[in-house]
Amino acid sequence: MQQALTLLNGLTPAQFMAEYWQKKPLLIRGAMPDFQGLLDPEELAGLACDSEVPARLIQFDPDRAQTGDGWQVRQGPFDDDDFTALPAQYWTLLVQGMNHVLPEAQALLSLFNFIPTARLDDVMVSYAPTGGGVGPHIDSYDVFLLQGAGKRRWRISQQTDLRLIPEAPLRILSHFVSEQEWVLEPGDMLYLPPNVAHWGIAEDDDCMTYSIGFRAPAARELAIEFLDECRQNGLPDALYRDPDLQPVVDPAEVDVNMVNNVADMLRRLPWQTEQLGPFLAKYFSEPKAYVVFSPNRKLSLEKFSQRLAQQGVVMDLQTQMLHWQGQYFINGESVQAPAEGAPLLNAFANHRQLEPAICQGETVVSLLPWLHEMYLSGYVHLAENAA
Repeated sequence: MQQALTLLNGLTPAQFMAEYWQKKPLLIRGAMPDFQGLLDPEELAGLACDSEVPARLIQFDPDRAQTGDGWQVRQGPFDDDDFTALPAQYWTLLVQGMNHVLPEAQALLSLFNFIPTARLDDVMVSYAPTGGGVGPHIDSYDVFLLQGAGKRRWRISQQTDLRLIPEAPLRILSHFVSEQEWVLEPGDMLYLPPNVAHWGIAEDDDCMTYSIGFRAPAARELAIEFLDECRQNGLPDALYRDPDLQPVVDPAEVDVNMVNNVADMLRRLPWQTEQLGPFLAKYFSEPKAYVVFSPNRKLSLEKFSQRLAQQGVVMDLQTQMLHWQGQYFINGESVQAPAEGAPLLNAFANHRQLEPAICQGETVVSLLPWLHEMYLSGYVHLAENAA
């Protein structure tokens, strides 16, 4: 609790959620005292050269920043030449999914576990020399902006003018008017609700900011995914029928009887919460498109059980596990677990690890085949060999 109080400027998580979450910005000085970041610029650049780590380089010309061609965006992976060719100022490197490759970033993300895991997205790290940034913009999701090394000036606005610079490769506001601004130093943090216009500008050549972002899927996306889930699992396969059809005089008309027949068919879709719960647990635990799991070295179930009792088990950094009313989902896959294993699975989902002492108990026996399967798939690891 003390850690959360510091992180939230003395507010309890309940107070923060009631007063600020999706309501208004909050500046938190010294949210993480002595925080200087999790890696240096060279290490960040090295990750940006990895084909499995999403990265972008953004450059702009300050004299043409109000025109579309004043901005350039390149997608990774990069190589050394990409960085040596950069100018001294006015660019930024963005590397996403840091919690998938850096244990310290996963630990940072876990500090925000007063918010449901399903809503947490990832940790993105940005590096910029003096003047670097991505321009004034809005995000459709909540974000905590934690300053690592260096300083960054943040300007924010609650403006309703959301016009964009035409033909720019980024969604940059064309008429940004700053209402508040602060310079954040190492350990300072700024919380922004969705749709608050903001503009971060590096104040020196060693500016690194850690963005803790949240998932906010659009209703259209959820509807499409849910309908696809219905299609695969349980959508009635009955054909259109109209036994009471009467002769028509206007055959080109789509009449009200046809509309009503189709409406009756669609009403069979499982819109009840008991169907939506498992869908959401599966949906939010699905790995991102760029995620790849490497299988672990094969071990027999007996050998795995012995090692498990000695070492414990941890989730792969890329693994996501959620549950809904006794149903468990790991990386989009359903887990069939006996009722007595529920407390252990809850602990595993929340803490991402099981200590050796826990893995020596009787309760783990019923989960051994599943844990062994997850180990072979690379979803989990014996603690000594954690990825």
